[in-house]
Amino acid sequence: MAWLHSWSGLLVCWVLLLVFCAGTASYFKDEITLWMQPELHRSAATQVSSADAAGRAVAYLQRNAADSPRWFIDLPDARNPAVSVLWMRPPGAPASGIGGGRGRFESRTLDPATGAFLQAVRDTRGGEFLYRLHFDLYFMQAIWARWIIGFCAMFMLVAIVSGIITHRRIFQDFFTFRPRKGQRSWLDAHNATAVLALPFHLMITYTGLVTLMFMYMPWGIQTAYQGNQQAFNNEAFGRAPQGKPSGQAAALTPVAPLVEQAVRHWRGAQPTRVAIMLAGDANATITVSRGTEGSLSANAPSMRFNGVTGALVAATGDAPGAANQTRGAMVGLHEAHFAGPLLRALFFVSGLAGCAMVATGALLWGVKTRQGQAKALAAGARPSFGLRLVDALNLGAIAGLPIAFATYFWANRLLPVGMPHRPDAEIHAFFIAWSVAAVLAQVRPTRTMWRVQLWAGALMLAAIPVLNAFTTQTHLGVTLLQGQGPAAVAGFDLTVLALGIALGAAAHVLGRRAKARMPAQRSVPAKDIGMPSSDAKGAA
Repeated sequence: MAWLHSWSGLLVCWVLLLVFCAGTASYFKDEITLWMQPELHRSAATQVSSADAAGRAVAYLQRNAADSPRWFIDLPDARNPAVSVLWMRPPGAPASGIGGGRGRFESRTLDPATGAFLQAVRDTRGGEFLYRLHFDLYFMQAIWARWIIGFCAMFMLVAIVSGIITHRRIFQDFFTFRPRKGQRSWLDAHNATAVLALPFHLMITYTGLVTLMFMYMPWGIQTAYQGNQQAFNNEAFGRAPQGKPSGQAAALTPVAPLVEQAVRHWRGAQPTRVAIMLAGDANATITVSRGTEGSLSANAPSMRFNGVTGALVAATGDAPGAANQTRGAMVGLHEAHFAGPLLRALFFVSGLAGCAMVATGALLWGVKTRQGQAKALAAGARPSFGLRLVDALNLGAIAGLPIAFATYFWANRLLPVGMPHRPDAEIHAFFIAWSVAAVLAQVRPTRTMWRVQLWAGALMLAAIPVLNAFTTQTHLGVTLLQGQGPAAVAGFDLTVLALGIALGAAAHVLGRRAKARMPAQRSVPAKDIGMPSSDAKGAA
């Protein structure tokens, strides 16, 4: 079990670290998006009913996307102050080059109070990029990325279970930390971060697999529905098949009364999305979907109306079956949409503990392997290929990822607001910064490089609030000291500041212990002294 725990964790730990980091940030993806669109900070305090916001959004779509067969409207809520509209361009229609959108879709951000296009708002994928990175990765097809993530998640589940079996004194070890004891210190740190949020680690790994269960285990559905996935979706989730245009023009019924009817049906629960198919056609339909806030289940009830008469066609999801509700609860636990700010903060802290657990586990493998090669290294030999590779991958992932995240936020503030393809430029900045850190780690995986990259990440993260003060009017002096502006903006600034200070403390401790070790290691070439060294008591 110890062997299984070590190798099932090591082989995928660097991908898992990216998944944990991006997934942890995703608990506040709406707040991250709001921070990355400072032009919306003033409108965050505007209170507009869902019905009014939907009516104004439909009016905008009728003026600007009348020939589109599909409209989607994301309504404002407590975490997202703006209205987002998305529509499909007709076949052959060119992209406008205005606003956002991907593929055949166009998107706009609207003022909920007026329905006007907020042209001055910078285009960004914000927290949505980090959310998608968590399970879709990037630069590859989503289907392959999800198979990779599922493979790594299964290894993670094996590592957690085998780790519980291996550590017989796991809860006793949680209260034990022996500093400056080399390998023992790294093991204590790994045990503490693992046990601190052990229920969370088990839940988040298993439910992560459940979110994509229909892709990983499709055989039951294929057999029961004879390969008709759409029929399964219609029956299990109440999804209506895509209608066909009748060719007969018909005026779209007002949407605001339908939204109000849905709110009454759900006893005050607010809708989050309105989907309109075939607007202007006699076969038009309007679907109003409820949000999942306040509900453990991720299944969102919906009401479908006739788009011409406004008559209710179907209400789905109000009383799902037991199996559907069980899956919905597991997906809801994973996404935590039900959680309020404090509970999401607890999920965030648990996610950080997961990041630390993966990182310390990877470093512990290097420490143990280096200890086995201590005599050869002391005699001037080079580390083995496997040890050097793991040291470099650890450095590129553990110290490089904070640099990449910080670069993403810096790019959001420094790139020109009207720059074409601006969201892609921000994302490319993320990967360029990470690639540079990873390449430098492969070239020189030394203690010095650890300190350089840790300090770089620390300074870049800690300086984000300062950057925000120079580029916006909603800095900490306003949001925190004066109590004005969105609290989410102040929370973001304080969080990245705290993370920067933590990285800086790690870099400082590493540098101080490196100086203390220097007299005893003058005979060892500097290039062979990686960060995870345990041949002296100060390694941890």
